[in-house]
Amino acid sequence: MIRKHTHRGRLIRLTALTVAVGTIAAACGSDDAASPADEPATTEAPADEAVTTEAPADEATEASGTVTVYIGRQYGIEPVFERFTEETGIEVRFTSGGDPELRERLIAEGENTPADFVLTADAANIELSAQAGILAPIDSEALATSIPDELRSDDGLWFSLSRRARVPIYSTERVTEPPVSYADIGDPQWAGRVCLRPSTHPYTQSLVASIIAAEGEERATEIVESWVANDPLYINSDTDIYRAVAAGECDVALANTYYLGRLQLEEPDFPVAISWPEQDGRGAHVNVSAGAVTANAPNPDAAKVLLEWLATDGQQEFADANSEYPADPNVPASDLVAAWGEFSSDLAVVQQLGELNPTAVEVLSAAGYE
Repeated sequence: MIRKHTHRGRLIRLTALTVAVGTIAAACGSDDAASPADEPATTEAPADEAVTTEAPADEATEASGTVTVYIGRQYGIEPVFERFTEETGIEVRFTSGGDPELRERLIAEGENTPADFVLTADAANIELSAQAGILAPIDSEALATSIPDELRSDDGLWFSLSRRARVPIYSTERVTEPPVSYADIGDPQWAGRVCLRPSTHPYTQSLVASIIAAEGEERATEIVESWVANDPLYINSDTDIYRAVAAGECDVALANTYYLGRLQLEEPDFPVAISWPEQDGRGAHVNVSAGAVTANAPNPDAAKVLLEWLATDGQQEFADANSEYPADPNVPASDLVAAWGEFSSDLAVVQQLGELNPTAVEVLSAAGYE
């Protein structure tokens, strides 16, 4: 990776991900590959009628064939979908790419899309897809029972399948009093000691959107400006951010929790820890992986079966595969994830991340965040 030093900060350049079509192996990778979030596109509104099947998820046997998934997640979850195929007889094929890239592809394909199902790595991007009219509303008792109201769209267009928090992290070898809020990352004591993901990444944009929702645009701009004032090292990979903290390139950072899980599976004593933020206030910023049936799905019945299965029978395995928290609060997190401790979550804003995305992009730009 190449680091670029400027008067505002240091940058590791972003490389574009090429969309590939193939079998489940196409979904494997070392880090989530999400492209910069665009302004919401608009098309005609989705059909009023919801996709329905008569049988619940565990009894649905009429759906068959192949379900084609446009997937924005890049990690090894092959066993999850292999088990789905074993239990239902429905084959799964993938087109892999960044969330915004796949959204624009769905819009361009229109009625000719081969995609039945879309799985995003970010709540804002699934909501932007809903606004673009490319998702179908789903009426499902299984989904309504499993997924909390705040983790699904009000009109049944998308449903969260797993949760993760984006939080301050710190070196356990060099930091004794870590940041305890997002604003603390801008404390002058961390000047030259901070790692951040670039402004073009959806995770950064959604975090800032959540701050706007909680504290207003003016205060959010002040917080982001304080981060920039600390001359951060911008790295476009959370995995590499964790490794940079461990290696001493920075002492504190903002990153998603599940990347720590991946690293701890390889190195249980990995010298980086989570600092749960704002526990006396709104709680930690939570983002989600979310699934939806496309508005022009060639096989909508099979797509609905997949969505219900991931939210029920496959819920535990889907979350555990990437060291995330299940979307269903009644499904326990893995022992590794649970060991990070209990924390308060800012769930109220999840549905607003798409709406606030353009404002977040403006705040990042105004603050000089690269």
